[in-house]
Amino acid sequence: MMDPRYREVKSAQIPEVTVEGDAKMRVICGQVNGVKGPVHDIATDPMYVDVRVPAGSKFLHNVKRGHTVFAYVIEGKGYFDEGRDSYAYEMEGANYFDLRRDCLIGPESLVMFDDGDQLTFTTTDEAVRFLLVSGKPIRESMAWYGPIVMNTQEELRVAFEEFQNGTFIKHKKVKS
Repeated sequence: MMDPRYREVKSAQIPEVTVEGDAKMRVICGQVNGVKGPVHDIATDPMYVDVRVPAGSKFLHNVKRGHTVFAYVIEGKGYFDEGRDSYAYEMEGANYFDLRRDCLIGPESLVMFDDGDQLTFTTTDEAVRFLLVSGKPIRESMAWYGPIVMNTQEELRVAFEEFQNGTFIKHKKVKS
């Protein structure tokens, strides 16, 4: 546990790096090619970048082995699987009878990666934008409801009671 803190980051504070293949990466947290993002001092050593890959390109990016890594596609469609094998990974359909398995990943899709040290992404005839996030896993149980995340259902129950009583936020007041 630590005191809560707020970090305001304005768009102008986020540096942009052009990498091989003319992809552009806005570094919010972490470091890319020696360029550090404005958010730092987080225990899980995260990397959080906004990636734009031009049409007809291949994007390669090194990630830290042992970190949890995921991508969330915002715009466009592309391939996170070099072999383009739609059965090489798990996926959820829209419903029980959705049998469509497509390797082409589009907007509002989240891709979780296995442990490794590099990810590959290939675009087709359209540019793609996605968020790429990684960090050290904390290996703790998780209970989540609404905006509150705790370790157990009991802690979650207590947190909501404290929220309703006005005692949920606990931090030291700084003397001015």
